[in-house]
Amino acid sequence: MDGSPRSLTATVRHHLLNPMALGYLAMVVGVLAYVEVDAHFVEQQDASFAGLLLFVVTAPTSWLFLMLPEPLPWTGIVVGALFQAVVLGDAYRKLSGRPRHGTRPSGA
Repeated sequence: MDGSPRSLTATVRHHLLNPMALGYLAMVVGVLAYVEVDAHFVEQQDASFAGLLLFVVTAPTSWLFLMLPEPLPWTGIVVGALFQAVVLGDAYRKLSGRPRHGTRPSGA
């Protein structure tokens, strides 16, 4: 590695642009769409627990934000989704055998 710092866009591209991370983020967006449709277009007699699905999908990171004051639990969903996507992206890179950005294959 040359030791030069990567730009923010290069770092985001490195961690989030792979099938595993993108699939996870697409699932989170799908659950968010379901929750929005349920909240705005479905008539219900009682309260809906659909909003809890966002915390379940982004758990356990989002659960750390649940006891904080009001706007922060919803921030926990974003932080949890991005953190889990980065972890899944790194796991995908390691399991698929693709080298990390800036590393050279052995023997080169």
